[in-house]
Amino acid sequence: MSLTVYRKAHFNAAHRLYRKEWSDEKNREVFGKCSNPKYHGHNYELEVGVSGEIDPETGFLIDLSVLKKIIEEEVEEPFDHKNLNEEVAVFKDLNPTVENIAIVIWNKLRNRLDKKYTITIKLYETPRNFVVYTG
Repeated sequence: MSLTVYRKAHFNAAHRLYRKEWSDEKNREVFGKCSNPKYHGHNYELEVGVSGEIDPETGFLIDLSVLKKIIEEEVEEPFDHKNLNEEVAVFKDLNPTVENIAIVIWNKLRNRLDKKYTITIKLYETPRNFVVYTG
């Protein structure tokens, strides 16, 4: 029997969507107000799903306190109240779209969680705009 447990998290971050090699005009054309040179922010809502088999000894799929700690260390601490473009190394050369942020989070968690688990990342940039990434 396989099932999924979820842990929610939240972080606030600023970013600018743009390509360095494009003019400001082309960036505005493609990314709209999200290409504001002074940046803009979001209140990101994150749902991390971990799927697998229940451990017959503990009754847990995963200890949620362990998952909470990993999310705090890999997502909340490095991203919360940061300018993603300027303060988070991975986004120095990677456009911090909600799609790319979700993939980065998935990769960070994949590196920390046992390979027996399947991971799903659901990241809300706004209440109406979100992405789901499963690797």
